[in-house]
Amino acid sequence: MPLTATMIGGVQKLVLYETRARYFLVGSNNAQTKHRVLKIDRTEPRDLVIIDDKHVYSQQEVRELLGRLDLGNRTKIGQKGSSGLSRAVSAYGIVGFVRFLEGYYIVLITKRRKMADIGGHSIYKIEDTNMIYIPNDSVRVTHPDEARYVRIFQNVDLSSNFYFSYSYDLSHSLQYNMTLLQMPCDPGETEELNTSGRQDSFDIFEEEGLPTQVVHGFSNEPYAKYVWNVSLLEKVKDIVHPDWLLYIIHGFCGQSKLLIYGRPVYVTLIARRSSRFAGTRFLKRGANCEGDVANEVETEQIIHDASVMSLTAGSFSSCVQVRGSVPLHWSQDISTMMPKPPIRLDQADPYAHVAALHFDQMLQRFGSPIIILNLVKKREKRKHEKILSEELYPAITNLNQFLPPEHGIEYIAWDMARYTKSKLCNVLDRLSMIAENVVKRTGFFVNRPDFYCHTLRPDGGWRDLGGKVTPNGRLQTGVLRTNCVDCLDRTNTAQFMVGKCALAYQLYALGMIDKPKLQFDTDCVRLFEELYEDHGDTLSLQYGGSQLVHRVKTYRKIAPWTQHSKDIMQTLSRYYSNAFSDADRQDAINLFLQVFQPSESKPHLWELPTDFYLHHSNTMSLPLQRHSYTHWWSDGVLTFLPLPYDEAQCESNRKKVVVKRVNRYDESIDIYTEFFKPYELTSFDDTFSIAMTNSAREFMPKTVGLDPSPFTVRKPDESAKSVLVNKSSKEDGVLQRKTAASAPPPPTEEQISSSSEDDSEDDREDDGTVSQRSTPIKLAEPSDSIRTHEDQPQQRLPPMRETYGLNLLANPPDEDILIYHRFALLGQNQHKVERRDDIKSDTVFSLNPVSSFPSDSVYEVSAPAVDVQSRSVFECHVQTGRGWVRTLCQEDVLMYREYIRNRYM
Repeated sequence: MPLTATMIGGVQKLVLYETRARYFLVGSNNAQTKHRVLKIDRTEPRDLVIIDDKHVYSQQEVRELLGRLDLGNRTKIGQKGSSGLSRAVSAYGIVGFVRFLEGYYIVLITKRRKMADIGGHSIYKIEDTNMIYIPNDSVRVTHPDEARYVRIFQNVDLSSNFYFSYSYDLSHSLQYNMTLLQMPCDPGETEELNTSGRQDSFDIFEEEGLPTQVVHGFSNEPYAKYVWNVSLLEKVKDIVHPDWLLYIIHGFCGQSKLLIYGRPVYVTLIARRSSRFAGTRFLKRGANCEGDVANEVETEQIIHDASVMSLTAGSFSSCVQVRGSVPLHWSQDISTMMPKPPIRLDQADPYAHVAALHFDQMLQRFGSPIIILNLVKKREKRKHEKILSEELYPAITNLNQFLPPEHGIEYIAWDMARYTKSKLCNVLDRLSMIAENVVKRTGFFVNRPDFYCHTLRPDGGWRDLGGKVTPNGRLQTGVLRTNCVDCLDRTNTAQFMVGKCALAYQLYALGMIDKPKLQFDTDCVRLFEELYEDHGDTLSLQYGGSQLVHRVKTYRKIAPWTQHSKDIMQTLSRYYSNAFSDADRQDAINLFLQVFQPSESKPHLWELPTDFYLHHSNTMSLPLQRHSYTHWWSDGVLTFLPLPYDEAQCESNRKKVVVKRVNRYDESIDIYTEFFKPYELTSFDDTFSIAMTNSAREFMPKTVGLDPSPFTVRKPDESAKSVLVNKSSKEDGVLQRKTAASAPPPPTEEQISSSSEDDSEDDREDDGTVSQRSTPIKLAEPSDSIRTHEDQPQQRLPPMRETYGLNLLANPPDEDILIYHRFALLGQNQHKVERRDDIKSDTVFSLNPVSSFPSDSVYEVSAPAVDVQSRSVFECHVQTGRGWVRTLCQEDVLMYREYIRNRYM
């Protein structure tokens, strides 16, 4: 059967129907026009029997199929009282299938929430799941330990920081995905995989002969290292159609909107936590025998010009960083629990075999150079962290002697904790210098060639930028790998500084700023800092059991005195988690990732004295296969350096990839079909549930006359007031919208005037601004002026003089009276607009009734005619979004010169 008949663009909605003998899982696309059906047998007590006929059903065919199943499964033929087919649950995707000591369970996603949008591809967070036992009770063979395994499995909270997408591969970077879109494929393959029924030839630029842009989708094998349900789908991977397979990642996903004079720019942060050698803080340290390290997280920051919502027509930039434990065989003794258990090296590795396996993986995925930023301590009274540095540096030296010098691993060791204690050294300045050097060495990804503005406003750092320049943009080659002992507090601050430096270059590459430099205390950097702190808190909770102890403000030495008490509480919380709950969390992770699979013939999970042999599988295989000590990299890796081998357009990689090319109307990437659903009852809060931080709303001070640019340095007091006003409202925004209907009526003027001044601080609107309800003004004596907000430091409102240009007095001067008259005239003239009642809607658009019933009918609307001038303006706007800027005429040049003269001279 050709693939065009079997592709539905991914199963996005599921309904599970139940009979005595089978489960019927009906999956459909987002518009519910194409359906698939899975038949799951319930008569097998231990085996998983799934039938997928690979047929795509229409809506009418599914209704007829369910009707026949309902009729055929009734207890008596023709009986109308009882139903033979019951609806069990509705869902949005399958997490996987798992078995312990009895039969199989199916885990379904029952609630989701949209967290981000990348070029029209939605990213969702799992909000709730449902775990359903498949075999019927009549064939169930009970086991006394089954319930305990279920409880351990459910200790992995799937509603906490697990993410998925139907049309975007979250396990790979944006650079990999967009390189995949540009990878050539056979003509027959392109024709076979065109999944939409509409024609690609229609385009608004067709008459002028301009090249058309076709949106591409992609479907490829995920990077299993960052997918957490690979083992749960392994049983059905080769049985069901790929549309059923939904891969989830664990980590963090956050998105904020940066408004640059009204132009929306999305700043997205995605953290992918490795599923190999995964665990909690003190129970997973160092690396295993396969080169997988503990707490390995790949962090990617994506900058997207959101004025064009398309993956191929839009402008994107991304930069990737990595954090992970020191790649050695080391651990910490927790038998006698103490705040800092002693570090010990478990196994001698004179030839750096484990480090070689780890850096081989990094060369394949990121290319060269691999830059290591080691932040552990160098000077200690009693040797503790220094043990790791003394082993890591010789290992890298040993590996580098076999690599070509231009692709060697770079090692940067810096005692960040010692510099923090010094009063003469600025930690962030030193990190900024390291970040500048790193970004210039690795570069970053941009899907657009250099703009002409880079030639008009040249920058010396831009010319020295590393990476690889291509006709279509720039590629990142290599990556920065940051680590301290825990890879939490110090690592997150260092990654923030590197990300801040990369953000400046990314905004400069997209033509948003004139120099690749960003200052602290700007709206842009504060927004980015909050995003990175949320990212650090989430990863720290997952690995260490508490939020960050030391933040960016701590290293800037501007943290308030209340932060010290919070740091103490976070330290105690981390210590408690490591002492009492980490063992249970580790068992849950081992069971969820199927590192341990229960069986009657081996001990139970809670009976194992250690899980060492579960994560070091190579130790159980004899004879032990080892790589060459000199040729320690995989075959073919050096051929494509500095480009990563995984992104190379070679025959071995093309066989692993299936490129699915779709046109712009495919519903998997069409935002219109996602939000416009007149055929079903929807909730506004559920449809637009994404709570995105906005730089203009949350961070820009609420005063008139300030520069609205997010790159303007604000005063520290202005910044603090703005964040303080808006932070609480941002967290409670969704709750306030839901309870707005049941809120009490607003107070009267008497109630407002009798309230205290302190209550006015909490009188805010939902969007974070101060409430605009008027308060009666008491006029002062002629000799005294009204107390302005300058005299009330506790008030958050701006001064009246700064806002309106005057102070209200009992006997105002003539100058203020003139200003007031001008203001009043403007308000009067605003309503003096000519209103014409003779305008008929027929001249704009026409309504044609579809039905023959005129009283209650549905109309179709014909599109209004567009004149040539408006069409030309629109085409020019679309071309600009795609990067095609037309040549400026003499009139435009004169207009631009006049603007520069008025603005800057």
